[in-house]
Amino acid sequence: MSASERLRRPAEGEPDCDLEEMLGRVARGDQAAYEVVYDRLAGPVFGLIRTVLRDPAQSEEVAQEVLLEIWRSAEKFDRARGSAMTWAMTIAHRRAVDRVRSAAAEAHRDQESAARMPLSTDEVADQAVASIERERVRHCLDALTDIQRESVLLAYYGGYTYPDVARLLNVAVATIKTRIRDGLLRMRDCMEVAS
Repeated sequence: MSASERLRRPAEGEPDCDLEEMLGRVARGDQAAYEVVYDRLAGPVFGLIRTVLRDPAQSEEVAQEVLLEIWRSAEKFDRARGSAMTWAMTIAHRRAVDRVRSAAAEAHRDQESAARMPLSTDEVADQAVASIERERVRHCLDALTDIQRESVLLAYYGGYTYPDVARLLNVAVATIKTRIRDGLLRMRDCMEVAS
């Protein structure tokens, strides 16, 4: 039986190995003791991290980082400040929260970066044309009679059907069709003049 197997399996009737004692041995470079610590902590560490991160792949990655940190910093464990399990779970929770914050900060930086990116010449030109077109449409809408403007706005900007517009304005559908047709013809003429 190897030393690590003796460490993992207590003899019959003996209590399980003390995790705090194992951490002390890990601090002195005992790899067999680290195997015991790893076996004892891997499940709880992963479980805690998984509840914070939810993503299994990221949780596994952070759990491995935590277990490596435990190996590297075992000498920092202090029994007077709490149990080995509490110490390990504190490290795990801190690392999981750090990962969440890091991901949020990265997303925020990406959004800010995208917002600051200069527009291409084509995008600027498209925005300018769209702005000019909006102004021309507003000008031409203002040139319509009130009843034409109201009918066109309800049908094309309000999303209403001709029968809906007729009901809203309390007139016949044929009247609405005429108002909208006349209004659109006037707008077309106005838009051609404005160009």
